[in-house]
Amino acid sequence: TYLVFFDWDRADLTDRARQIIGEAAEASRHVQYTRIEVNGYTDRSGTPQYNVRLSIRRANNVAAELVRDGVPRNVIDIHGYGETHPLVPTAPGVREPQNRRVEIILH
Repeated sequence: TYLVFFDWDRADLTDRARQIIGEAAEASRHVQYTRIEVNGYTDRSGTPQYNVRLSIRRANNVAAELVRDGVPRNVIDIHGYGETHPLVPTAPGVREPQNRRVEIILH
């Protein structure tokens, strides 16, 4: 599993994010897999509806970068889970950097 983190209320990829995505793409060339899950998440600082849309934008950006790095688009499953499944449980409205992430999982 690879974790890509995002700035608050942002879906753009940082240089570090591109590096991690590149590592995941490289690993996919050396291991047997059938699917790659790209799961987006947010912290709890926005509305649940907004956070689902933001998590999908994040996941789409990561998936697009994986494709640019040579991963076939047809093996990528994209999901946006919004503020569900936090790494760090928080109260509503809390800006938790660890929860603003996309997980790349090779199956």
